[in-house]
Amino acid sequence: MRVTVDEETCIGCGLCAEECPEIFEMNDDKARVKVDEVPEGVLESCKEAAENCPVEAIQIEE
Repeated sequence: MRVTVDEETCIGCGLCAEECPEIFEMNDDKARVKVDEVPEGVLESCKEAAENCPVEAIQIEE
């Protein structure tokens, strides 16, 4: 599974980085993805972060 963040849409709330720090980090007030492939052990928290994004800036490709 791959995940991306649309930096144009991201408002920098940081919820994704709090929800799934293994995948997301904050960079210059925008979220960014730290890995190319989401490890099996964090799939659920990554999906939750995407679902909880207030502006739907996170896209998941299965």
